[in-house]
Amino acid sequence: MDGLRFERRGEGDYYKVILHVGSTYVPISDEDVEELKRNSTMLGGQFLEFFLDRIGYSSYLKDQIKAELLKIGDSSQQISMLRQSLQEL
Repeated sequence: MDGLRFERRGEGDYYKVILHVGSTYVPISDEDVEELKRNSTMLGGQFLEFFLDRIGYSSYLKDQIKAELLKIGDSSQQISMLRQSLQEL
């Protein structure tokens, strides 16, 4: 599945949230989820930079996230969807 999306895992899992980046996934710490939620009201470009800095712990991962956004074409819509799904976590 293309795109970026969050998935809530079970409470017994060490990482309760994972981020799907295309067909791969990245575990997200509870602290990062809360920080992303707190900053989800930033303007689109600012939020994207914050998101990349917070979640993209390597240049490779940042590049993968950016590539996935380019595949989709409308990154502003994807960012809006990420914001909404963050609030639902």
